[in-house]
Amino acid sequence: MRECVVAFPGSFDPITYGHLDVAERAAELFDRVLVAVARDAGKSPLFTAEERAELAQEACAALPNVEVDVFSGLVVEHARRRGAAAIIKGLRWVSDFDREMQMALMNRAMVPGLPTLFLMSAADNSFLSSSLVKEVCALGGDVSRFVPPNVLAALRERLRPA
Repeated sequence: MRECVVAFPGSFDPITYGHLDVAERAAELFDRVLVAVARDAGKSPLFTAEERAELAQEACAALPNVEVDVFSGLVVEHARRRGAAAIIKGLRWVSDFDREMQMALMNRAMVPGLPTLFLMSAADNSFLSSSLVKEVCALGGDVSRFVPPNVLAALRERLRPA
């Protein structure tokens, strides 16, 4: 029987408990989950791709069938190179669905045999976003319940007032 591998792409700047929830649930459903950190995510990241991958790797250490890597370019090409059978995306709100559906249809047009599967966010993580976590942390707020300890330490170090 062939191993079922899925790609879970994102910028993960930084990885949050919302991301980890999706990774954990995907890890229960599939043989292997590739947390694919986008190098060129079209955003101005706080952390480099390598730093984001390292933070994600540490955060996912308890999940033996989850691995983390960095990619550039199209997620469908990376997923195909890595042997993924599908792409996993987390959804928080209906507004996420609009953008994710558009990307999923474009990906399917490029690589018809590579479906996108959506996992709904857990209700207690539905408001979480990396951007919001960074903003709250930069303003001195406590984000410890939203990110793993290694990410919290990195955020505090990076966002420490000068």
